[in-house]
Amino acid sequence: MFNMFHLKNKYWDLIALLSGILLALSFSPFDFSYLALIALVFLFVSWHKITPRRAALRGYLFGLGLFGSGVSWVYVSVRDFGGGGIFLSLMLTMLFVGFWAFFPAVSGYLSVRFFHTNSGPIKIITLPAVWVLVEYLRGNWIFNGFPWFQIAYSQLDTPLAGYIPVMGAYGTGLILAFTASVIAVFITNRNTSVFFLGVIACLWLGGWVLQNVSWTHSVGKPVKITMIQGNISQDKKWQPEYKKRIMKRYKDMTYQHWDSQVIIWPESAVPAFYHQVSDDYLLPLEKEAKKNNTDLVISLPIKNEKDQKFNAVMTFGSRRGIYRKIHLLPFGEYFPLQPISGLILNSLTILPVGSFTAGKSDQHLLTGAGYPFITSICYEDAFGEESVRRLSEAAYLVNVTNDGWFGDSLEPYQHMQIARMRALEAGRYLLRSTNSGVTAVVSPEGKIIHQAPLFVATALTADITPMGGITPYARLGDNPVIILLYIVVFGCYLYVRLVPACNFDDG
Repeated sequence: MFNMFHLKNKYWDLIALLSGILLALSFSPFDFSYLALIALVFLFVSWHKITPRRAALRGYLFGLGLFGSGVSWVYVSVRDFGGGGIFLSLMLTMLFVGFWAFFPAVSGYLSVRFFHTNSGPIKIITLPAVWVLVEYLRGNWIFNGFPWFQIAYSQLDTPLAGYIPVMGAYGTGLILAFTASVIAVFITNRNTSVFFLGVIACLWLGGWVLQNVSWTHSVGKPVKITMIQGNISQDKKWQPEYKKRIMKRYKDMTYQHWDSQVIIWPESAVPAFYHQVSDDYLLPLEKEAKKNNTDLVISLPIKNEKDQKFNAVMTFGSRRGIYRKIHLLPFGEYFPLQPISGLILNSLTILPVGSFTAGKSDQHLLTGAGYPFITSICYEDAFGEESVRRLSEAAYLVNVTNDGWFGDSLEPYQHMQIARMRALEAGRYLLRSTNSGVTAVVSPEGKIIHQAPLFVATALTADITPMGGITPYARLGDNPVIILLYIVVFGCYLYVRLVPACNFDDG
């Protein structure tokens, strides 16, 4: 019988790289969800009986496969809309991929360096714990967080989706990684107790059962909403000669839908600061909105008296309100690691990078059709805890974004998948209005129920139901899972320190 452990190290290195590509295929638009499990099994098996250095190498190769095949949209953004040439675009894309690939490498190094033991149960527990903790570090702390390709997002259409409103992305990802570790350890050590195989069977069955649980409930009559997708080409949006034409398009499309109770425009739909268009453009729109009992949700940049700039959403109609973006996009809306990053990027690229100020976290909720809603702007919908803050007061979610920066690439689909997670975590309808796609309505079950065609100027109209109630995740957040993982990792580390280390084989 063929023994895969007799393969030379170079072949296992290649397997690690290909496994990263497999994981990328589990995300949208491919949506081969179960490839995520297969990819993690191969990666965890490749870390069996090798040195920490070799494990880090294979983790890095896995990361190169994952990010290298999944974030091609960075090249599209820099080349097609940032004005970069082929060389600059490739260089920045490779730097981006190379940096984020370090995180799977860190998982591999830590797992082997500190938990090198022949104990199957210890490996089964520590592999997923370390993986998810590193995902948490990447998704929340480094450069303001980059949660892309967290493994839980691949499971929106599997039984594990039942855990999302209970445990969020990190808890659901933990169950997926735990499943992979059980299978991997069973492959590498057949003497491992089959007890763990029974545990993962129960976990997957439990997820299927939880999918039938309704954590939230309707609190009012259906609300008719319209989302305007202007489909403005990104290379024209901020050109002065196109300003009036763009504003006229949004105005004309809005005037055709005064029968809707809420009309939502995408991120920065108005290519001007509020004070520049307030009297001549926004005030007449506000008067018409009041006359037709419609609430307008409009996104545009604003300045205050201190000349601070904010990426904002404003409501006009029955009640004025304003939301200033809290979680800014690094290298897009601000430069981290100042002044070094600013000096380097300003000298290398002509990409337009803003200098925005973050809004405060205690802002009042905006309202539409008489119901408060939670607002997120673009990248903010990638952060679970932030999207359910004050959920008890909100009847639905609104996300405005502009994925036009990435053209016809994988990014709009990946971003839409992330947004679906937020609807499921909250048990609320999500209204997602974009410049060019994916504009959609997502149900409280995380399913896309209405969607506008990509790259077409269109108005998507649908009815949604205001929702009340709180999901377990909205009540508890990520802390219980993360604290548990710290306890598990520290406890296992102490245990391993008391037993003899096994021998390594670095070939």
